[in-house]
Amino acid sequence: MTGLPEITIVGTVVADPEIRYLDSGAVVANFTVAANDRRFDRERGEWVDAGATFLRCSVWRQAAENVVASLTKGTRVLVTGVLRQRSYDKDGEKRYAFDVDASEVAISLRFATATVNKATRTGGAPAAPAGQPDPWGSAPPAPAGASGGLVEEPPF
Repeated sequence: MTGLPEITIVGTVVADPEIRYLDSGAVVANFTVAANDRRFDRERGEWVDAGATFLRCSVWRQAAENVVASLTKGTRVLVTGVLRQRSYDKDGEKRYAFDVDASEVAISLRFATATVNKATRTGGAPAAPAGQPDPWGSAPPAPAGASGGLVEEPPF
């Protein structure tokens, strides 16, 4: 527990997630989620957008590769993670931004359906017990451009 606020946001991915492979071997995916505040305007008799909050999200390791393989612009998602504030200078002025270090990312099923494909494990993954079928079946091939295929994150 970091002591920082943990939040859950529901919103729409505004652009395809971007993945980076760091020199240290770590993998990170970044994406932005827009959460819109919609209100019913009784005078106009319609729903109107009352503003949007954009939060930049980062996710690491196996989850990063899974996010890139699963999400595209326009996907409605639920993101849980730690809210962090950062500061930066722009044109000599100090500015602040909020980011989410995501621990969980899920596709919202409110307006969509999804098919789950479990990522394949490599090295030391326990097999299904003898005589028992694998409940997840086989995983799909790795997305084009991914290096090394999908590897499940080790438990902590």
